[in-house]
Amino acid sequence: MSVLDKITALRDKFPRAEQQLADYILANPDHIRDMPSQMLAKAVGISQASVVRFTQKLGYKGYPDFKFAISDSLHHQLPAASSDKLHGEISLEDSFSTMSQKLLASKINVLQKTHAINSQGSFEQAAMLLRNAKRVLLCGKGGSALVAKDFSYKLQKLGTAALAETDTHVQLANIANYTAEDVLVVISESGETPDSVKITEQAAANSVGIISITAYGANSVARLASLNLYTVAEESSARLSSILARNAQELVIDTLFILLTQTCPQGRKKLAASNQAVDTFLARKRLAR
Repeated sequence: MSVLDKITALRDKFPRAEQQLADYILANPDHIRDMPSQMLAKAVGISQASVVRFTQKLGYKGYPDFKFAISDSLHHQLPAASSDKLHGEISLEDSFSTMSQKLLASKINVLQKTHAINSQGSFEQAAMLLRNAKRVLLCGKGGSALVAKDFSYKLQKLGTAALAETDTHVQLANIANYTAEDVLVVISESGETPDSVKITEQAAANSVGIISITAYGANSVARLASLNLYTVAEESSARLSSILARNAQELVIDTLFILLTQTCPQGRKKLAASNQAVDTFLARKRLAR
């Protein structure tokens, strides 16, 4: 994930002074490459030490490494889309054409950023946990519950004993009997939904393997998880936020599903058998008309 995408994803979680620094960097990335840390600090109105701490918080040894990452990010930056970055706020005054272009651009944007933020190694480790799990419980609330249910159907087709249950009491009753042989998948954009945090805490207490799918950055669910996968969903528009969050989550679960299909011969056989059963049922139904 590029440093600019990382700053964008974490921006709202920074203290106010660091938000101002983040905004300045995002607005002037070309200038940062040639600015000493003292000059950047003066431009934003903070101390030089604060600038250095900010770069370290992002995972860099210091300001020189951070500047190199900025240069690398700009070098690999995709050219501006023909929509001129229309993604974002959709207004009531937008024409259908403008609205649909904004929606499309926003979806493409979050899918690209979600793809970039997760490493191949993280997906492979998550797939291994799921492949070896005796049972899988999927947890999500609101729109995330729909994604969890979708993933449970996909896993069931591969022969995995997967359950997606929205009732917190039922989730707790199940997870109380899960062990280190089982896996909990928690899907939560914020990673702070009280019910999801409680389920995750219970799973951690039972040494259950935990895969979190949350927004990038520190949150309660991610801190408890064995493995973290991330989503990026801009929330500049209330009309788009839940839509884009689900799009990002669906990319993650679909990537996992395809990876499991590719790497598990037994799962492919069960998937083929599942598809054949549905095809046979539909064929008989057509003949009965």
